[in-house]
Amino acid sequence: MVGAATVVVLAGSRLVPTVSPLVVALLLGALVAPVLARAASARGGARLRATGPGIAWTSRVVLRAGVVLLGFGLSVPEVLALGWRGLVVVTTTLAVTFAGTVALGRVLRVPRVAALLVATGFSVCGAAAISAMQGVVAGRPRTPAQARADDEALAASLALVTLYGTLAIAVLPALASVLGLGDDRTGLWIGASVQEVAQVVTAAGAVSDPALATATVAKLARVALLAPLVAVAGAVVVRAARRATAGGAYVPVAGRARGTGDATRATGVVTRATGAAPRVAPVPWFVVGFVAAVALRSLGVVPAPLLAALATATTVAFAAAMFALGLGVDVPRLLRTGRRSLALGALSALLVTTTALAGVLLLA
Repeated sequence: MVGAATVVVLAGSRLVPTVSPLVVALLLGALVAPVLARAASARGGARLRATGPGIAWTSRVVLRAGVVLLGFGLSVPEVLALGWRGLVVVTTTLAVTFAGTVALGRVLRVPRVAALLVATGFSVCGAAAISAMQGVVAGRPRTPAQARADDEALAASLALVTLYGTLAIAVLPALASVLGLGDDRTGLWIGASVQEVAQVVTAAGAVSDPALATATVAKLARVALLAPLVAVAGAVVVRAARRATAGGAYVPVAGRARGTGDATRATGVVTRATGAAPRVAPVPWFVVGFVAAVALRSLGVVPAPLLAALATATTVAFAAAMFALGLGVDVPRLLRTGRRSLALGALSALLVTTTALAGVLLLA
C-alpha cells in the first residue's frame, strides 16, 4: 500500500513542481485513512492490523533514512563559496526565525511540538527539515493521544511551509525589484528566507541565472545547519524525557509510539514510569548519518551517477514516510484547531523574510 501510494505521489508531483512531494504524500495518507478505517471496521480489521507494523516501520525507519540520504545533496565547499557575509546572513536569519517562532508559539498558545516543527520548517528547509525534527519528537516516550497530536502538528507545519512558501514565489521577486536589489542580493534574500528548495529555484529563477546560483548556495547553507539544530533539539528532548520519567509521567508500555500503526497506539496501554531514564540518544543516529553523508559528498568520493540515484532515493524515502504518517492524521480535528497554527505560520514567514532582508541590506 505504501509503495503504490509513493509511486502515485511521485508521478503526480511532476504536475505541480513547486509543491513538495512530501506534502502531497501526507495529504494522500490523511485522505486514505478514513477509507481504510471504514474498511477495517467492515471486515473485522485483521488485514489492517497486519499492515500496522510495516506502516510504523516506514514512518520511523524510512523517515530517518531519508534524512541520512539528504546529506548526500550537500557539499561543504559549495556552502563556503557563499562568503562570510552571506553565511552571516543565513545563520542569523535561521537563529532569529527559529527562536522567534518558538517564542511566538508560546504567545499564541500553539502546542509545543507544533511550534517546534513550524520553527524548523520556516528557518531551515521546509518539509525535509520538518521531517528530520519529527524524527526527534517521535523518539520520546508518548501516549497514543500525544502521538496523534504530533502527527497533526506535522501535517499543519507541512501545509504552512507550502502555503507561505508559494506566496513568497510571487511576492519576493516583485519586492526585490521595487527595492532595487541586484541579482546577487536578491538571490541571497530568496535563498535565506524561502522554505522549500523547489520554491527557491522557482522564485530566484524568475529573476536571473546569477540570482538563482546565489539562492541555491544560500539554501544549501541553511540545509547544512539542519544537523546542529536537530542535535540540540534532541538533547533538549532527552532532558525533558528524563525529567518527565523522574516525576512519574505516563509513558507507553508496548513500545514508544513512534508512528502510525505503532503497537502502543494499537493497544493504547500506558503506565506510570518507574524512574528509569528513557533510552533516547542525545544525538539521533540519523543526524550522525546525515553528517557522514555530507562529509562523503564534500570529499568527492561519491560518483556523480550514484549521487543522482541517491537524490531520487531521498525523495522516495521521504514520500513513503509522509504517506505512512498521514494515515494517522485526523483532518476534521486539524481543520478545527488550525487557526492558531495558521497565524504562527504567517508571523514566522514575516519574521524570516524581514530578518533576511535586513541582513542583505546591512551586509551584502
